[in-house]
Amino acid sequence: MLTSLMKFSSIALAMLGLQLAANAQSLPTRQTPAAAAASAVRKADEAMKERINAWTVGLAGGLIEGAPLRLAAEIARVVNEEDKLHVIPIVTRGATENVNSLLYLRGVDAAIINTDALEEYKAQVPFIERRFVYLLSLFPSELHVFVRPEIRSLDDLRGKKVNFNTQGTAAAYSGPLIFSRLGLVVEKMFIPHQVALEQMKRGEISAVVFVTSKPVDAFLKGRWDPGFKFVAVEYDAKFEDYYLPSSIDATDYPSLVPKGERIATISVPTILAAYNWPQQSDRYRRVARLVDHLFSRLDKLQSPGFDPKWKDVNLRASVPSLERFRPAQEWLDRPQAMTTGPSQ
Repeated sequence: MLTSLMKFSSIALAMLGLQLAANAQSLPTRQTPAAAAASAVRKADEAMKERINAWTVGLAGGLIEGAPLRLAAEIARVVNEEDKLHVIPIVTRGATENVNSLLYLRGVDAAIINTDALEEYKAQVPFIERRFVYLLSLFPSELHVFVRPEIRSLDDLRGKKVNFNTQGTAAAYSGPLIFSRLGLVVEKMFIPHQVALEQMKRGEISAVVFVTSKPVDAFLKGRWDPGFKFVAVEYDAKFEDYYLPSSIDATDYPSLVPKGERIATISVPTILAAYNWPQQSDRYRRVARLVDHLFSRLDKLQSPGFDPKWKDVNLRASVPSLERFRPAQEWLDRPQAMTTGPSQ
């Protein structure tokens, strides 16, 4: 009997303790003014963080001194709109690094790249062309092979010293790749072009290779003895995957190319590309909004105060080996887009 009574007392006490605890939890707690203020600040911070990040697009540009980063900054200047879009240009180590960033770097949604930068990733990333889409072709970067008087053709450069500018530049990547496709073995150098051009005048280097949009100030403003010239690079099937045919003439370099003469070369398309995000994803919607803001405001980028290269941008220009981002194509297919000027 005593044992049963003790068990009953223990159970009753346990139940009473649980009830007291439950009652204690249900009682309203008084928040001090300081705690209430801190809570309000936290909520405001969270709301601000959500608002700022809602439409942020990371855009990989390139080297801080390069044209692609400047173009990325100008894109941001035109398309950014409070609470609607926030493009952040990102400094990288150049065109090849931009491909790497687009593949793997958190926060990067789009990038300015040279199309042939994809070549390096073919073995590492099968079907890499499916991982990217392009928004638009920005401008072509022409191949300039500038040589000394004794060099008459590309074949004369075999075994000679040729400078491809510093590592990380378009010339340092695309130049050797193009020479490899041509089967042209040279003694490659990677020093600043300003230094190389002076060495070239002294006969220490046979050629310099630029990969950039024409005209190039170094050739326009430099003084060159007779015989210094550009040599031709013919476009053929070996360049069809990433390159386009182009030329250099007297309108580009009146002191180096005789009037009426045309020197064949190739160009590397510089493009605004995006990762091929799933269609229903938040990142996809952000890039789609970038397209709408950029395409509808291209005329602002083509006005005074921005890089003159924007005037050569054609929204309808296609890019070898890549598909266009669907919202970009849909924008171009709209009736109002069909009636815009030739640049759009």
